[in-house]
Formats: sequence, structure tokens, C-alpha cells
Amino acid sequence: MKRLMTGDEAIARGAYEAGVRHASAYPGTPSTEILENLATYDEIYAEWAPNEKVAMESAIGAAIAGIRSIVSMKHVGVNVAADPLFTWAYMGVNAGNVLITADEPGMYSSQNEQDNRNYAKAAKLAMFEPADSQECIDMVKAAYELSESYDTPVMIRMTTRVCHSKSIVEIQDRVEVEPKTWEKNPAKYVCLPAIARNLRVKLEERLQKLAEYSETSPFNKVEMGDTSIGIIASGICYYYAKEVFGEKASYLKLGFTNPMPKNLIKDFCNKMDKVYILEENDPFIEEFVERLGVTCEFHGKDIFPPYGEMTPDVIRKAVDGTGLKTIDFDRSKLINRAPTFCAGCPHRGLFYRLGKRKDIMISGDIGCYTLAAGKPYNAMDSTVCMGASFSIGHGAQRAFNMIGSGKRVVTVLGDSTFFHTGINSLINTVYNKSNTVNIILDNRITGMTGHQNNPGTGFTAKNEETTLIQIEDVVKAIGVKHVKVIDPNNLQEVDAALDECLALDEPSVIITRWPCVLKKFSQADKAEFENLFKTKNKVDEEKCIGCKLCLKAGCPAMSYDKSEKKVRINRAQCVGCDVCTQVCPKEAIVKED
Repeated sequence: MKRLMTGDEAIARGAYEAGVRHASAYPGTPSTEILENLATYDEIYAEWAPNEKVAMESAIGAAIAGIRSIVSMKHVGVNVAADPLFTWAYMGVNAGNVLITADEPGMYSSQNEQDNRNYAKAAKLAMFEPADSQECIDMVKAAYELSESYDTPVMIRMTTRVCHSKSIVEIQDRVEVEPKTWEKNPAKYVCLPAIARNLRVKLEERLQKLAEYSETSPFNKVEMGDTSIGIIASGICYYYAKEVFGEKASYLKLGFTNPMPKNLIKDFCNKMDKVYILEENDPFIEEFVERLGVTCEFHGKDIFPPYGEMTPDVIRKAVDGTGLKTIDFDRSKLINRAPTFCAGCPHRGLFYRLGKRKDIMISGDIGCYTLAAGKPYNAMDSTVCMGASFSIGHGAQRAFNMIGSGKRVVTVLGDSTFFHTGINSLINTVYNKSNTVNIILDNRITGMTGHQNNPGTGFTAKNEETTLIQIEDVVKAIGVKHVKVIDPNNLQEVDAALDECLALDEPSVIITRWPCVLKKFSQADKAEFENLFKTKNKVDEEKCIGCKLCLKAGCPAMSYDKSEKKVRINRAQCVGCDVCTQVCPKEAIVKED
């Protein structure tokens, strides 16, 4: 049967067909939809973990116990998961285990553009790179066979275009795989130094066998054409190259890229007059080819950019200076449309007030709320990685205290980020007697990645009811004595909480609790927020003086009518959060009847 699938959907389908029983992940673009699709299969247990390290460890445990497992995350998540991953490569598997890393050339939703193929090399993992959705299915299934045959975890490196582009796939029935028997084996699974030294030797032996497999892997293939130009490419770059060079070139498509097929590459290059190596981000393949001492002329990052996507237009410009013909237009007519909070977003009121305080540094984090760094709020001074705001804020506050500047630090992160790595950071803040004000934005969901459940929602990845972990209970257990839970839409509450906590000389926590306006509510939510989003606001034109102060709250439901010199509220967008009513100096914004 044939279907149209994205790469993420195809990864999930491949895992299903391969008999996978356990799946874990932390959401992050462009990997999120993998676990969301895995959760739709009754035969697969699927869970959102608090962070990628925990997800990796959960999948490792399942594989040791004897069932096939898969773990997925975006590229920066592998940084978090790297600690168990490197040791897991030493140990080898019982049942098959596959790690999906979704890299993001171009950084559309990420704070960096790292190339996680380097992790496969550093951790000494077998690695596949699919180019389309069919290969996603095929490589996942092959990865489990390889994992169990060679006693190794396997990495599959995706990129944004492979994750989110759609292509036709052939789907097959699920093959049920009998669980492997677990046997007590500390010499394999207890990585004390004495044991790890022996495992290190076995790891190198395994890599040698995988290098031999790479030479004959069906995913590394040569397509001979004209020998004047040869293309070596992996992943989506293979299709980009096809669009540019067509049938006039020869191709070596690499789908299994760690270890790489030394003899296959050398033989291909020696037949060509000139070779272009096309890969996104780092010169991973290029450096390998360079070490082989091939005889042909070859080009990689000497002409192709070391960052961004390797699209056909980028390739054309690098090779011969041409690009696709485009219609020229007056670019001065373009209107900048900065990303902003949704109408009714519970973060708006907090950042509107926080941005007006000029005596503080605001240490931010990863989430929707990072948008507060821009206009009109200008309410974020640093963002590094998940869970870092508390730690960075603590370090900055210590520095300010040492030099006697008198400046105070306010830290901000979201509820899912708090459970991710914020708890550890807050422990550090309390233990080391910091006096930062720490704000946790509890919008009752993992918002930025598309509304996945987390430990603070009361539901699992399969939407089964579970224990709801209250943030204030965790915070108090850590040792924070001053904890305030406020409605962030109430600007007086926001100001009062900030004033109270900034007056303290010890750590404090403010929890802003109000659900994301886009959230699908459970019955429990409806009971707690019974009258939520049931009212609309409107402008009383008799009172409105056109001062535009309300627009500084940044709500996209509001606009200014130049001809009438009045503010307008888009009724379809307004959810009646009332932030604008509190900003208006003339009480010109009122509730509808």
C-alpha cells in the first residue's frame, strides 16, 4: 500500500514495521512529530520524557531488558543526551536501539546549527542519513537489524527538509519481534573503569566490522553518468544535486555514513575528473575524502558555504555563479513583521511590565517567551539553552554582588523547561544562596513545539491521565521559602509580586499560572478555568483618544486606524485577557455586553 508521508511520519512507521515496542522523546522542532506519530500505534508504548537525557536512558533500559526501542530529539537535545549515549556505545545492545537526531541547517527554530554527524564519529556509532520518506522507513528497519547483528546502538541523522517534506512511501505490515532474554551480565552493562577498558577494545573491533558493512551497504550506491563531474552527497543534498546537475553527472549517494566506505569512495573519485562534495554544515564527508589521497580534483567547503541549507540555488551560485531567475521588486516596500505573542498569550502581561524595569538584568530561556527579547517588550537579556536561565542568572547576580553594582537579576523560563533542566538549576541557586528572582511561566502545556504534554499537565503522550506534578510543590521541596503564584494578566499582581521578591535578599520564585490560549482543554482544565476566554473586549470610540499606549502591549488583535485616529480590536482574535484594559489611561477599552 502506498501513502504520502513526511519524514517524521515515515520514521514512526518504520519503527512500527520493525517491531519497536518502546519509544521516548522530548519535543523539539523538527523532531516532534516522530513521537506524536509513534503514540498513535497501540503496539508501541510512547512517552514524553522531562528531557533528552532521560529519554535516552529510558530507551537504553528498554533495549537492555530485551525490547526494541527508539528515542528521538532535535540536534541540541543530543547535547543533553550525550552523557548516557557515549557509554551506551561502549556497552552494545541486547535488543535493537535507534537514536533519531533531527538537525536544523538554517536554524529556523534553534539557537545553533551544530552538525550531529560529529556525534556519531565521536561516540563511534553506526549512522544512516535518509534523503526521503521511503528511505526513512527502509533505514529504520535496516538500523534495527544492524543494531542487533553488530551489537551497537544506531544513529539516524535527519534534517529539517527530510523531516517535514512529503514523499510517497510503500508501507508494509508490522513484524512482531520476540523480546530478547535479559541475563545478568555486569561485564557488559556495568561500566566500571576495569570493564569499560575491555568494552573499548570491543568497540573498535565493532567499528572495523561496520566499516566492512559500509562498503557493501545498499544505502551507499553509485550512479554512473559522465565522468567529467562526480557528486558525493548524503541526505537531502543528493536530491538538491540531482536538480542542479541532472543526468550529466555521476553520483555516489551515501546513506550509511559512519563508518564511511573508504574503498567505494576512493574508487569513485579516481574515475572522475572533478568531484563536488555536497553536505550541509560541516565538512564531515569532505575531510574523510581528503585523508584518502584521491587523484581527482575535488571541491567542498572551499566553494560551498559552511552553514545554512545547501539548496539548489546555493549550489548553482557556488559552482558557476548563476542562480534561479527571480522577479525583481522594490524591497523597500516590504513590511517587517516581527514574530509576536498570540492574542491572549499569558506571557504578554508579565513581559509588558518586566520590560519597563530598567534596574534589572533578565536571564531568559528557550520557549515562546524568548520573543520577549524583541519589541515592544525588550525584556530579555540572554538566552543560551534549555534550563540555563536560573544558572546564568545566578552567576550574573553573584558577579553584580561582588562588584557592588546593585543590579538585580530576574530569571525566566517555562513550565516544560523547568521540568527539563530548570529543577537542577534552581537547586544550584538555592544551595549557593543566590538572591535572584526566578519566574516560571506555567501555561499548562509545552507550548512552542505544538502542545505536547509534560509532567505539569496531568496527561501522558498517549493522553492517559497521570499524576500532575505541581510546580510550587517541587519548588518548596527544593527549599525556596518565598513562592508566589499569580495571574500574569493582572498587571497589579505582576508588579506587586516583582516588588515583593526584589526586596528580598534570598532566592524567590514567582509562578505565572494561566493556560496557553491555543490549548485544547481537558475536563480538569475546564473546571479550574471555568470562565476562561468567554468574553471579548471592544473600544469605546467616544473615550479613545488615539494615544496608542495600548498598542505597546504588543497584542496582534489590536491595530490603529489612521483615518479615524482610533484603536481597533479584531473581535475574531480577542480572547478578553484584559491586559489592554489595564494599560488604557482613559478606560476606553471595555467588555462587550
